Amino acid sequence: MRAINLVLFFIWIFISTISLSQQDEQSSMYMFNPLQFNPAYAGSRGALTGTAVLRAQWVGVKGAPMTQFLSLHGPMAYNPLGFGLHISNDRAGEIYKTAVYGDMAYSLKLSRKGHRLNFGASAGMDFLNLNFGNLVANEPDVNKIKNFSLNNFNFGLGAYYYSKRFYAGFSVPRFNSTDWDGVNLTAKHYFFAMGYVHPINSVIDLKTSTLVKFTQNAPLTVDVNANLFFYKTFWVGGMYRYNESAGLNLAFQIKEQWMFGYSYDFIYNGLSRSGTMGTHEVMLTYDMNGKRITYTSPRYF
Repeated sequence: MRAINLVLFFIWIFISTISLSQQDEQSSMYMFNPLQFNPAYAGSRGALTGTAVLRAQWVGVKGAPMTQFLSLHGPMAYNPLGFGLHISNDRAGEIYKTAVYGDMAYSLKLSRKGHRLNFGASAGMDFLNLNFGNLVANEPDVNKIKNFSLNNFNFGLGAYYYSKRFYAGFSVPRFNSTDWDGVNLTAKHYFFAMGYVHPINSVIDLKTSTLVKFTQNAPLTVDVNANLFFYKTFWVGGMYRYNESAGLNLAFQIKEQWMFGYSYDFIYNGLSRSGTMGTHEVMLTYDMNGKRITYTSPRYF
């Protein structure tokens, strides 16, 4: 019994550490998939858009997070509504998290120059599984500790203002918190995102963006990105995450409808001594009616 209590104590410490640090999944290519944290983005591209992201964080560290994102959204014909669906799947050690959310947005036209303001809402389920059964201990009684699962309904709200070259958004993806034995497993996060595209010449644009994430009892997370956009086809740039990492990212428009992206982050804080080979992320986006969007009226966001 003492051994079981000891293991439960360390499990509690581990979960508490998770609750005080990263909870919502991170993405270095957030600017290509804003629906993952802001439901007001649904339908804003003017076409049915699907995005898939695969992220391998802190490669080389045993039990480091592995995350997959999938989103699909588009506008509804002949009305100002947009719809969407976003899914995330994350594994960190023996903690598995899956989220499935539906999104709806309402768009207000503010000017004839393409300035719009969207309001969005999302609702869905979070599925959490702590797979203690895969942890092996020398004490037989400890090995009797099996899986712990928790399913939780949640909802989110967001606002998103955008024009051809500027956007700003604020969102709370999850309003409900999930507690287990006094430990907060899913806390409320606040996201603020902003970006601007500055034309340098006829073939090069500079796109800057930032994402700020705040949650109680955790450090503020700030991402800053700067990318050069060549011939409305190829992106290349760098990113900086405050007090954690820096990196490189690139994206390439494949024909009219497909876009492929890759990013690499290298850690410069204390985790750099753990032997990690950095974080790798790949992204693939498909735009139906992409020819109209990419060439006639290129979309930067």
